[in-house]
Amino acid sequence: MRIARVDANQPEIVKAVRRVGGEVLYTHTLGQGAPDIFVAIGGAWYAVEIKDGSKPPSKRQLTPDEQEWHEKFKVYAPVLVWESVDEVLRFAGREGE
Repeated sequence: MRIARVDANQPEIVKAVRRVGGEVLYTHTLGQGAPDIFVAIGGAWYAVEIKDGSKPPSKRQLTPDEQEWHEKFKVYAPVLVWESVDEVLRFAGREGE
């Protein structure tokens, strides 16, 4: 059985999404390259992979499974990678909050 790892910044990113009026569906336990969360914000759904921005760039790269998932599904919905709360706020047009 695979135990899904959660990036240390996932709770704060989820909190920021909710603060700007978004909803979150957790999908990090699905494996096979699926994104960590799906976010409903501004009338649309987005697949979001969370990476810990405090780690070195080599530790923030997409895994081969994640790369494959992103390539396959980006034609259906935007697939985003967020490393910080600032990226959430910028995406929602609420930068600087």
